[in-house]
Amino acid sequence: MRSGLLALGSCIVFAMTFGPAFSVEAQQASGNNRPTPVVIALAKDDVFFDVIEGLGTLRANETITLMPTVTETVTAVNFEDGQYVESGTILIEMTDGQEKAQLEQVRVAVDEARRQLNRVESLVKASAASQALLDQQRRDYNAARARLAEIQSTLADHLIVAPFAGRLGMRNVSVGALMRPGEAITTLDDTSKMKLDFTVPSIHLTSLREGLSVTAKAREFGEKSFLGTISSVDGQIDPVSRSIMVRAVLPNDQLVLLPGLLMNVEIRANERKTLVIPEKATILEGERNYVFLLDESQVPEIVKKTEVEVGARRAGEVEILSGLNAGDKVVTHGTMNVRDGGVVSVMTTESGEDSLGTILDRSTQEKTKH
Repeated sequence: MRSGLLALGSCIVFAMTFGPAFSVEAQQASGNNRPTPVVIALAKDDVFFDVIEGLGTLRANETITLMPTVTETVTAVNFEDGQYVESGTILIEMTDGQEKAQLEQVRVAVDEARRQLNRVESLVKASAASQALLDQQRRDYNAARARLAEIQSTLADHLIVAPFAGRLGMRNVSVGALMRPGEAITTLDDTSKMKLDFTVPSIHLTSLREGLSVTAKAREFGEKSFLGTISSVDGQIDPVSRSIMVRAVLPNDQLVLLPGLLMNVEIRANERKTLVIPEKATILEGERNYVFLLDESQVPEIVKKTEVEVGARRAGEVEILSGLNAGDKVVTHGTMNVRDGGVVSVMTTESGEDSLGTILDRSTQEKTKH
């Protein structure tokens, strides 16, 4: 509250002190050529980038809904809600007594077929058996092995195994339940890293590329930001919204990010070194932009209205593509009260995000020193 009153007081002092001098009409009417007090800033080289914003939804790196492929009764449940499991963990066991008996029978058949094959091979080498008998015995052995593989595959269908490491969802099955194909058991999500799918206007298409850094925030985490990189850009533009889908990958070592979370995305693209001035120094007239450039070669100092080409903008600053050089001094306070070729008196040079009160205080100190 106190700082607000001080700022207001500074503005009042500023207006009372320099208001009459700022009035161009008053100067013209009275013929007074008294210098107009102004505040200036330096045009400087700085790193600039285009800010691309988007809104997206988080997805797990890998996600599946676990379901049985056979109709059997559940005999064991080996997990709890929300449990983290490693790849290959057996989660559900189902009735498989008949299949195990068949497996033993087939294993015996395979062993017998192998012994018969070895015996016939020995007879063929001794010219005591025909090649046709050997071929037949080899076919019998291969058929037995195929039957063994079939039974083993059927047995595997009676076990629900985690195909990758991740966090399980809610358990939807109990021991003794009869499960049928297509019935959901639980979900499994690999959240060690997250996929963030978001859309951006297609006008930014040339600025998007794989590996570009992104910053994402969610309301649930306040001002905390999460860093990631773009992994892919969709190959099609939506003909209705004229936007394109982009996917970024965010590390999730703390496992705090969850699928479905809505996040605001910011991309810093096309980073470059360019000329920058305070945005308040620019004057828009129609489709053209101007600044008042300080000419120190004149005594007293004057300002020249100079056209500039404006590029991208960011908070409080604007990119200048042409019309100025690094080190040029432009008017930031007093632009509404000066004219092309008008005589000015430089109060102070601002250094960036100074408030008007700070500028006035600095000006007063400088005057006191002089």
